Amino acid sequence: MPIAVVTDSTAYLPAGLLASNQLTVVPLTVILNGVEGREGVETFPADATQALSGRRVSVSTSRPAPAQFVRTYRRILDGGADGIVSVHLSAGLSGTVESARLAAVEFGDRVAVVDSRSCGMGIGFPAVAAAEAAATGADLAAVHAAAQQAAARTTIYFYVDTLEFLRRGGRINAASALLGTALSVKPIMHMRDGVIVLRDRVRTASRGIARLVDLAVEAAGDADVDLALHHLAAPQRVEALQVALAARFGDRLRSTYVSEAGAVVAAHAGPGLAGVVVHRRPPTDG
Repeated sequence: MPIAVVTDSTAYLPAGLLASNQLTVVPLTVILNGVEGREGVETFPADATQALSGRRVSVSTSRPAPAQFVRTYRRILDGGADGIVSVHLSAGLSGTVESARLAAVEFGDRVAVVDSRSCGMGIGFPAVAAAEAAATGADLAAVHAAAQQAAARTTIYFYVDTLEFLRRGGRINAASALLGTALSVKPIMHMRDGVIVLRDRVRTASRGIARLVDLAVEAAGDADVDLALHHLAAPQRVEALQVALAARFGDRLRSTYVSEAGAVVAAHAGPGLAGVVVHRRPPTDG
């Protein structure tokens, strides 16, 4: 059987893309006011958004345990897969990759783990690239390489209304949070070297959307692109982003995927997030 591909719930893959590529998803856990739920199974974006709107709220997240990955890998291999490529949330944001690597040791060279050094469809695009390679009959090394190459061609930017949630969750330091909130500006964040950094500051949400478009075009260079757009309780923002990006990219835009980010990102970014993930297609794709 072909190589199987595993990812985690923070890839926020649209349902159709998930099903068509036969990807297996391992969920992270979200704890809302002391109640645990698996992301995308028992806890959804609206649950986190509602919890975050309260005056007193305790929201945290936790990685899957290594045993959870062991069970997943064993089930897939026992089902006939020749091997597994497992693509996950940046190690700079979560211990998910560490859990996957600890589990992979039990299966020797049959499981290869990839740190996407990203989040959202910054994980999803490499996972899909791996699945597409696997569908052609590629071996484990080639599927692993396909994921790594796609990760290197993927860039993510996102706008948030405030850095407070990222600061509370320890995803950025206090100094960055202070810079982002100075003079009531709105921050635009970027994944760089596997961690979240402040990229720009704008005055309004509409300027934030316009700046995301400029940054996406800059990241694409001359390449044809696939885009993924994420939001948290902000569908109008992502609609405006989609229209503007389509106009700027024209025929260079091959596909666009839109999905709401889940409860894990909601816990750390807060409502109002709008993001764009740029996947540059290699020239050989024609």
